[in-house]
Amino acid sequence: MNINCIDAELLRKCFIVGAKNLDANKAYINELNVFPVPDGDTGTNMSMTIMTAARAVAELEDPDMESLVKAMSSGSLRGARGNSGVIMSQLIRGFCKTVGAAEAIDPALASAAFTKAVETAYKAVMKPKEGTILTVAKGISDKVSETAPVTADVCELMRAAVEHGKEVLKRTPEMLPVLKEAGVVDSGGQGLIVFLEGALAVLEGKVADVSFGTIENGAQTSDLAEAADNASRRGSISTDDIKFGYCTEFIVNLKEPLSPEKVAEFKAFLESIGDSIVCVDDDDMVKVHVHTNHPGLVFEEGLKLGASLSRMKVDNMREEHEEKLIKNASKLAAMEKLEEAPKKDEPKKETAFIAVCSGTGFKSIFEQLGASYVIEGGQTMNPSTDDMLKAIDAVNAENVFILPNNKNIILAAEQAAKINTDVAIRVVPTKTVPQGIAAMINFTEGLSPDDNLEAMTEAVAAVKTGEVTYAVRNTVIDGMDIKEGDIMGIGDRGILAVGEVLNDTAMAMLDKMVDDDTSMVTVYAGEGIDDEAAGMLIDNINERYPDLDTELERGEQPVYYYIISAE
Repeated sequence: MNINCIDAELLRKCFIVGAKNLDANKAYINELNVFPVPDGDTGTNMSMTIMTAARAVAELEDPDMESLVKAMSSGSLRGARGNSGVIMSQLIRGFCKTVGAAEAIDPALASAAFTKAVETAYKAVMKPKEGTILTVAKGISDKVSETAPVTADVCELMRAAVEHGKEVLKRTPEMLPVLKEAGVVDSGGQGLIVFLEGALAVLEGKVADVSFGTIENGAQTSDLAEAADNASRRGSISTDDIKFGYCTEFIVNLKEPLSPEKVAEFKAFLESIGDSIVCVDDDDMVKVHVHTNHPGLVFEEGLKLGASLSRMKVDNMREEHEEKLIKNASKLAAMEKLEEAPKKDEPKKETAFIAVCSGTGFKSIFEQLGASYVIEGGQTMNPSTDDMLKAIDAVNAENVFILPNNKNIILAAEQAAKINTDVAIRVVPTKTVPQGIAAMINFTEGLSPDDNLEAMTEAVAAVKTGEVTYAVRNTVIDGMDIKEGDIMGIGDRGILAVGEVLNDTAMAMLDKMVDDDTSMVTVYAGEGIDDEAAGMLIDNINERYPDLDTELERGEQPVYYYIISAE
């Protein structure tokens, strides 16, 4: 199909279908996360970013090019989440700025727009890294510039650009050793390719349905209130509707390989007492996952197969369901509070603090330290630029300090600071929650905002953070052979320890964090850790490091068993 130019209506269709394609593939993109942690979120962030813009585009009626690119740019900027989402929004911003009010996009204008997109995205990142989405975007832009002078067909132009982008994506592991070691390509670059593949499918006439409504219900929303409301509605299902109440997982350690008949017999047993069954047998083990009302019977049957059981885990799904309802209600209440922004005629406070964290314990700690507003978020739920802007309006202050507390949220916070020029906004570069706590503690009344920013940033540099979680896939990273289900201790610059026993792994991680300058260790227990288990870890630390001050706090964070700081 030959297309000489792209008008507003065709660009609108390309953008919406590209967004749909990215949304449909976000889980796959999440799995490309270098670290095998249960909260990879690149695909989610890119999807939520682009879906915000797609929703704004879909709401336009008979748009011209100027109104269309304004909706694309503004929607993506405000919806940007995570580093990948912010970079994606900047690519769109640069593209749209060049297109402006043009009647249509021909190859020459496409070349200029792609060039500007890459320039804008590179400028948004303080230390651009090759082997990332930026590299893939530049490769695509270079191919567009190379092809534009020799073709009048924008479809041919885009086909060449996307194919070249795929080749660049394949080479990203050669540019970033960490990608090569993990055996993955760059997830952000993959997300960009998936988006452009959707747009190309429109140009090639391969997509019949270009409506936005088909994905509205399944899409992540850019507004946390909407997300919480949707989750609340899903959560309104009675726990009586949960047929099998216990999520049961374990590994059977075999003395010898099982016969196919024995495996089939065991699977039939699982099917007789549960559902959601995953049963994978290997020469020396069988991995089991089942939802059942009788976990004890499952364990007993498992013991009949092998010498022993390991990594046994039982979760009460009905209790988790009720807890989710409570959390969803809390989210809604928080967003309602956020929407009750002060009236413009009310006097502004001199200083306010906005902190991002996940976990009721951490939220309470920040509020006690003086945080004016706490945005619930972190890994898997990176707040958008728009969430930041709403929080800035809500705190109603002359000076606002934002504590992102996650390296993947800093860019969104900085983008919010650029958009809202009516308030003096300072982003403290906190990459972990303990760093955010240290920054808050080191704020001093009476110092100028800039002096306080300097003091808070210095305090951040003195904090080492370790996070203990579990691996979701087999991989090799930082020279360590990691198996699915292993416990991992992750430090500021990579994985510090891997093991099978939680507290042992936490101690091995801490051993690599403590040095001659360390005077204090704080352990923040996650939502699944009881006080007794956390207390045993504190005892282990005190025994090994008797000269250090130790504290135990309840962070109640999800996903991470412990978050530990060494200062």
